[in-house]
Amino acid sequence: MTRLKDKTAVITGGATGIGLAAAKRFVAEGAFVIIFGRRQEALDAALAKLGPNARAVQGSVSDEADLDRLYAAVKAERGALDIVFANAGTGSQLALGRITAEHIDDTFDTNVKGTIFTVQKALPLMGPGGSIILTGSSAGTTGAPAFSAYGASKAAVRNLARIWAEDLKGSGIRVNVLTPGAVATELAKAALGSEGLAVYGAMTALQRMGDPAEVGAVAAFLASSDSSFMTGSEVAVDGGLAQL
Repeated sequence: MTRLKDKTAVITGGATGIGLAAAKRFVAEGAFVIIFGRRQEALDAALAKLGPNARAVQGSVSDEADLDRLYAAVKAERGALDIVFANAGTGSQLALGRITAEHIDDTFDTNVKGTIFTVQKALPLMGPGGSIILTGSSAGTTGAPAFSAYGASKAAVRNLARIWAEDLKGSGIRVNVLTPGAVATELAKAALGSEGLAVYGAMTALQRMGDPAEVGAVAAFLASSDSSFMTGSEVAVDGGLAQL
């Protein structure tokens, strides 16, 4: 597996869950990966698993100064950038009638503003053949109860890819959305417990939760030249959750 040989990738939210699974797959396929996340302890633990072809930068996608430090580090060590996986996201449930301005700001600052500036600030380091991957969600397609802010933010991410595919015409840079559904990340396990995981898994056509590694494999596909004629597209990795 050398589809990403000599490529340089940035993965936000890369210390755990889908981001870490993608980082492992990218490294296995020959890439040098820089993971970005808020918690230094989690970043250090991830680096221990990723090995010598990975680095970490601590910060938040909602802070432009942190993103500037990220890309300054990428430029200093690697000179250029081939892949951006804008994966960092957040979300919590609040039903209509209980939604607060703070809840909306927290969700959109990370999922929308953070995605926009993660990509925009990366562009000066990217060139033809570059791949941008945005993490969507099945909640951006379906009417998930009590997920107004989260679902709306992920629907916005889907539309950003369409717009950016137009904006990037002629650059040779592609942008696509990777849309997971029910995935058994560390966060999901802690939040749902074994009973909750079983309930959510049963909602999919495949009758189970997804493994983060399964999503990471599709991220590697979108990062590689195997998807060279794809841009503005969405790839659902959701066990059929939002498709049926």
